Amino acid sequence: MTRFSSLIASAITVVLAACGGEGRVDQTQEATGEGSGTVQTPVADGVSTPLQILEVLSADDMGGRQTGTEGNAKARDYLSAELSARGLAIAEHGFSFENRAGETLTGLNLIARIEGTSEGPVMVVTAHYDHIGTRDGEIFNGADDNASGVAGAFAVADHFIANPPEHDVVIALLDAEEMGLQGARALVRDWLDGAGEIALNMNFDMLSQNSDNELYAAGAWHRPELAPFLQAVASQAPVSLKLGHDDPALGQDDWTLQSDHALFHMVGIPFVYFGVEDHQHYHKETDEFRHVPQDFFLRSIETVVMAAEMFDAELAQISSPPEK
Repeated sequence: MTRFSSLIASAITVVLAACGGEGRVDQTQEATGEGSGTVQTPVADGVSTPLQILEVLSADDMGGRQTGTEGNAKARDYLSAELSARGLAIAEHGFSFENRAGETLTGLNLIARIEGTSEGPVMVVTAHYDHIGTRDGEIFNGADDNASGVAGAFAVADHFIANPPEHDVVIALLDAEEMGLQGARALVRDWLDGAGEIALNMNFDMLSQNSDNELYAAGAWHRPELAPFLQAVASQAPVSLKLGHDDPALGQDDWTLQSDHALFHMVGIPFVYFGVEDHQHYHKETDEFRHVPQDFFLRSIETVVMAAEMFDAELAQISSPPEK
């Protein structure tokens, strides 16, 4: 069963024709960005839109959301309330770890599952909600890093609540990414065994800042079978979606191990990491909501929802790629 519009379905067919495959999105959030022709999914009454989530998470009263702080706990409570407002049951996954100073800290991941219409493999959507906190009296609000990715995860959740997915979709909001991917480490260590067959991890980390209208999707270098699907999304995306930043030959420009998807990759689970390249506000106190180019952000959100719907429709094929 597919919910793809004929326009995008035909584009997917063209891109996949040489690879043998086939395969879109109704996503309505605040408003379509300039140049976007996608009809968008209404957000239910009483829940925040992605733009509102981005603004709330990156506000000064969150104190930069560093793991173990009151601001981090306040952010977590807010996100838990947003998940509950959507009717999603929340599993709280606590974990402990040692920081660089030798102190033991605790973190908490929030996990929600949207049931699919049929049995089969599972897709896990991750985004970290922590940031680097306050330094020398300056709040590092982390609007792009990573309030924007969390907003993207909620946009995917809203889409699949309104349009039930074929496969189970797990939304995992992770803590302590900025302290060595600790939330993802704990999730993969403690949670995977009982989660079902995980066919794909979609990870969102920095979706809102790029002056060239570019969003990257990393992961297809390691799993070439993902490339045709991403190319099909790129052919219709309202941003310039580029594949890359996943080849080890790139050195520091290889993002394979630089965010939470790394832990899925290390246990053999395919990933696609959506993010922008570093910019002038990255890990600076200027990474604030007021500096977010909202038009690009909304189009970036639209793009990742398009990708999520496509991957759901093709998840069985992704979990069992053709033999080479």
